[in-house]
Amino acid sequence: MVHKHGPTAPQEAPVTAVDTSPPAAPATQAASGGAIDAQALSVGRRIRELRRARGLTLVQLAQAAELSHPFLSQLERGLARPSMVSLERIAKSLGSTQVELLAAIDDAREGSSPDASQPAVVFVGHDDGSRGAYGNDGARMLVHGSRKFLPFELRGDAREAGDYMTHAEDEFMHVVEGTVMVDLEGSEPRTLVAGDSLYYSGGTPHRWSAVDEAGYRLFIVKERPAAL
Repeated sequence: MVHKHGPTAPQEAPVTAVDTSPPAAPATQAASGGAIDAQALSVGRRIRELRRARGLTLVQLAQAAELSHPFLSQLERGLARPSMVSLERIAKSLGSTQVELLAAIDDAREGSSPDASQPAVVFVGHDDGSRGAYGNDGARMLVHGSRKFLPFELRGDAREAGDYMTHAEDEFMHVVEGTVMVDLEGSEPRTLVAGDSLYYSGGTPHRWSAVDEAGYRLFIVKERPAAL
């Protein structure tokens, strides 16, 4: 069932996986100066940047994500927060993922932005990195800030591949552990085992699933959208 949000709809769960506080006040009261408001504003700005990079208007994105235009406008200004379901719709409509949108929270915390100068070296420890969903998988971003490409560690065990994902950027996959079935639309599905790699150009609809209960661990590298 599709849920549509208006400007006065009750506020849903926080957008960030690191914020475990309960649902807060209505969406129109979100900007009260607290930490959650700063998170909402960071995610909203990231959505606006990516929307503009894709050449979409607010109305076009709202239609694609099956959300209301007023709600999306509030979201971009940090005045509302989406549920994870709504965030997934927005990310998919932008050719992105939840973890890429949520990374804006950590970037803002560290003072990083597309316009800011970036350090020449970035270290991400084994227990560090922005976390969130990448399709059906749990993902950890392996870099901070505005970079030319985005590396991720993915872990998953879903036996159903789900919907195809499509984005304008090229993507590289390397299987670190386990076995994964990769389906590139228009091609025969192929089984990849640990040590195998796959590269596909932007615009290629793709999805994957676990072959057995052991699941898989993947290293994914995705180009950053050219306009960001």
